[in-house]
Parts: sequence; structure tokens; C-alpha cells
Amino acid sequence: MPTTPLTAPQGTFLGLSGYHWLVIAAGWAGWGLDVYDAVLFNFVARNCIPALLHLPPDSAAAKSAAVFWNGVITSTLLVCWAVGGIACGAVADRIGRKRALFLTIAVYTLGTGACALVTSIPQLILCRAVAALGIGGEWAIGAALVAEVVPENRRVEAGVIMQTGSPLGVVLAGLVNYQISGVWLAGRPESAWRYVFLAGLLPVVLAVCVRLFLRESERWEAGRGAARTASPRALFTPQLRAATLGGLFVATAAILSWWGCNAFVPLLGSSLAGETARSAGLAGAQMQALTAAWQAHGSACFNLGGLLGTFAAVPLARALGRRPMFVIYFLFSALALFATFGLPLEPYTRLSLLALVGAGVYGIFGGFTFYLPELFPLRVRATGAGFCYNTGRVLSAFGPYLVGSVSAAAGGSGAALTQVFFWLGVVPLAAGLISWLVVVETRGRPLPA
Repeated sequence: MPTTPLTAPQGTFLGLSGYHWLVIAAGWAGWGLDVYDAVLFNFVARNCIPALLHLPPDSAAAKSAAVFWNGVITSTLLVCWAVGGIACGAVADRIGRKRALFLTIAVYTLGTGACALVTSIPQLILCRAVAALGIGGEWAIGAALVAEVVPENRRVEAGVIMQTGSPLGVVLAGLVNYQISGVWLAGRPESAWRYVFLAGLLPVVLAVCVRLFLRESERWEAGRGAARTASPRALFTPQLRAATLGGLFVATAAILSWWGCNAFVPLLGSSLAGETARSAGLAGAQMQALTAAWQAHGSACFNLGGLLGTFAAVPLARALGRRPMFVIYFLFSALALFATFGLPLEPYTRLSLLALVGAGVYGIFGGFTFYLPELFPLRVRATGAGFCYNTGRVLSAFGPYLVGSVSAAAGGSGAALTQVFFWLGVVPLAAGLISWLVVVETRGRPLPA
């Protein structure tokens, strides 16, 4: 059976061949554009939801509705994301990584683009649900493909590089929203959000490239018989139960922390900007431009911090191991949340310190791309990684709903969101203490056959 070599030929960059880099690039772009499509809604929720509900912009009712429905729709997204991730992981173990990757990218692209045509909240929820089915499946498939193709001694670096697509995808979503809502259509908030959703069609180009240029994983081709007969129940056999539960725990805690923050970072930026603009006597297009700029700034800080935090997974995983790596990320996340939202800070300074929050809350995902595939053998690798990563979304789906509901009850103000973010720090604090007991260490082990 073909196996991933321990090392790649000398003279190649990071010990990776041209085709290795092509596979990493496909996984990187697929995951980055996956997240890009996933979070576009969070940037337009402030204008989209009041427009669909026919509420006056910037009214108290519009603010409360925006944070409430943002929470509801994000929680719905997470549940459907999980369903798609678990189902597509199993599909990838049966029909192959390449075909499944193409399918997931096509589905999430079309679902996001269709959001531009909706005329009601139920229609928006339906389109977001369709997009989520594809969004959920892409990560596990891409991670499995990268892990199976690259040399054993470069699996950590390859996984981290793939994960960097995620924060860059969110930054891209913020820039696209700013360019469309803050520049091109600055005076038309009631319709600009539709063009932002249309920009979600961008990943269709990637789907075509995946279809044309990628080859199927040799590991999967050689073991396709076993993969076709494997059942998700195998994840809970005595041999895999501890790995499955440990992977599920860290994924759930990380996803709950990330979505509890990321889903509301644009709303935090817009709320703080709106309050600042009113105190300065700004209104109309000037207020909208300031809002878009602060949204982009807050998102850029959070996600660029996440990008730097992602790279920290390489030295942490290699020097300390997987278990200490997760503990450090969780405890740093808690400290960053408590400091950023507990200290008396100027609004713009608070948004800037989201870089520290992102380094922990977002950076931790740099470890999942190589860690979850390491837990499972070939026959259930995509199934296992997809189950842990995406069941965690179901278990954490109440987080955005709770943040949205509590903030809406408090009037949807920047102060209300700040207080909720502060208490969110309890989640990674508890996770860091529990991780010592449940995380299975995989450092130094070859990828299971």
C-alpha cells in the first residue's frame, strides 16, 4: 500500500514538492474561502436584517433585531455546518477526497450567492443552511487530503499553513464588505448587503481548479475498500473512544469561544462606531463609512492576531506536544478576553486589542488541522476529523444564540456586547484546566494506516 514518505527529497522548500504545495494551496484556499463565505453574513447583518424586517435603520428595534437574528442565524449555521461536516466526512471516506472537496465548495458557493436574492428572514435562513452544508464538509476533507499527501515530518507545518487560510478568509470578507458597503455603495445600506452576498460566488473558481488539477490521495486509493465498509460507529470502539472524545472536547471548547467572539465582532465594531459617530455629530453616509471602517478594523485585528497565533502551533506542538499546546492556547484566550473586555479602554483601543483575543481564540485552530487527522486511521480519518470538528459545532451552537439574546435584551449596545464578551472568557479558562485530563497526545506518532 502506498504510504506518505517520512521525508521529501532534499532541495525542496520546507521539504515539500511542487505537488505537495499544490495540495496545500487547494486546502488553504478551500478553507479560507469557506470561512469567507461563512462570515459574510456577520458583516451585513446590521443592514440586512432590518431591511428584510422593514425596520427603520439605526432604530432601537433594528439594533435589537440585528443582534437577536444574528445569534439565531449563526446558531442555525453551526447546526447545519455540523450536519454537512459529519455527512461529507463520511462521503469523502467513501468516494474520495477530490470529488468530495469539489462538491462541498460548489454547494457553499451557490448557497451564499443565493442569499443576495432573498426577500424574508426564512428565505435567508434556508440559503444559509444550504451554504452551511458545504461549508461544514470542506475542512475535514481538506485536512485529510493534506495529511495523507505531505511527508510525515512536515505534517505539522502543512496543517498550520492550511489553517492560515481561515483568518485571511475573514479579513477578505471584511475588506469586501468595506469596499462594497463603505465605498462603492456607501449611501445605499438597504441594498449594499445583496452585492456583498453576490461576492460570495468567488469560490466557484476554486472548485473548477480542484476538479482540473488535483489527483486523488494515493493512501485513499490503496485503502478504498476498507474505507467503503467503515462505519462511524467505529469512532466509539475501545481503540478509538478516548481519541474521539478528547478531540470532540477541545473542538467544542475552541469553536464555542471562536463563534461567541467572531459572530459579533462586526456588530461590536458597528455599535461602538455608531455611538462614537453620534457623539461627534456624524450621520448618514459619514456614519455608514465610519461603521464599515471600524468593522473592518476590528475584524482585521481579530483575524490577523489569529493568523500570528496559528503559526505558534508549530513550535508549541513540536517542542511541548499536543496536550500542552491546547492548554496554553485556552489559558491565553481566557486572559486576553478578560483583559480586552474587562479593562476601561477607549472604543478604538478595545477593537485594536482584539488582536490578542484572536491570537488565542483563533490561533488554537492551527493545531486542529494536523491533530485531528492524527487521531484516526485511514478508513475513518475524514469521518473522525469531521465528527469531532463538526459535532463540536452542534454542542456550541447555543453560544451565539445566548450572546445575541443577552445583548438584545440589553439593547444591543456596545457596552452590552463588551460585558458578554468578558464573561465568555470563562469558557476557555475551564477548557484549559480540563484539557490536561482528556487530550490524547499524538506527538511523534506516524499517521495511522
